[in-house]
Amino acid sequence: MTTQSKTPQPKGQGDIDTSGATTASPKPGAPSPGHSFELSGGELCLDFANTVDSRPTEEPLELLPDFDALITWSLQAKVLLSVDVEGILEEVARHPRHGTAVLKRAREVREAVFQIFSAVARVTEPPEGAMALLNRHLPAALEHRRIVREDAGYGWGWEEGDNLGRMLWPVLASAADLLTSQRLSRVRLCSAEDCDWLFLDQSKNRSRRWCDMSVCGNRSKVRRFRRAQQGS
Repeated sequence: MTTQSKTPQPKGQGDIDTSGATTASPKPGAPSPGHSFELSGGELCLDFANTVDSRPTEEPLELLPDFDALITWSLQAKVLLSVDVEGILEEVARHPRHGTAVLKRAREVREAVFQIFSAVARVTEPPEGAMALLNRHLPAALEHRRIVREDAGYGWGWEEGDNLGRMLWPVLASAADLLTSQRLSRVRLCSAEDCDWLFLDQSKNRSRRWCDMSVCGNRSKVRRFRRAQQGS
């Protein structure tokens, strides 16, 4: 599993985007070019929703501060191949505003995905606006889906090309697939008070509480111990 540090980092003042999450300045808190994203959600769409850290805090950290970070996540999540990236980056270099528009759309999709599945995890009704956004973008994504040859036969794949927003196609398909599957009842929110990452609980007794036991789980244990010490 790749490891993304979830320890407190310096954060910029940032701007508030339409998602309501703070967009941190690229320098003082954003992922470095070699940043390794933690893909612990168990579903592609949940991993994408988890590209905001410390959501419930006063300073949520935007992990997709620019188009390059979106490309980095896409490569690590294997929704883009290295061969795809060259043409995409050349297009963005020629038309920077196109990259900015895709990044904005990616964040909008991400926030809709988070709102939908966090509501599912809380056993409440997803916001109508989030569902409407998913349904608005889904048909355009699915029209790029293709049956492709694989080693053992055939499977689902995606149209080739340099479409700048192609990394969002499998994310949207993943969200639709999860929403309509029996796995939906296993969607959870991390129990850490400063996290709110989403994950699929695949434990036998459905008792998993943390997105990552080695990070949020251990940190919560330390907090409980300190509170107990203070109360004794």
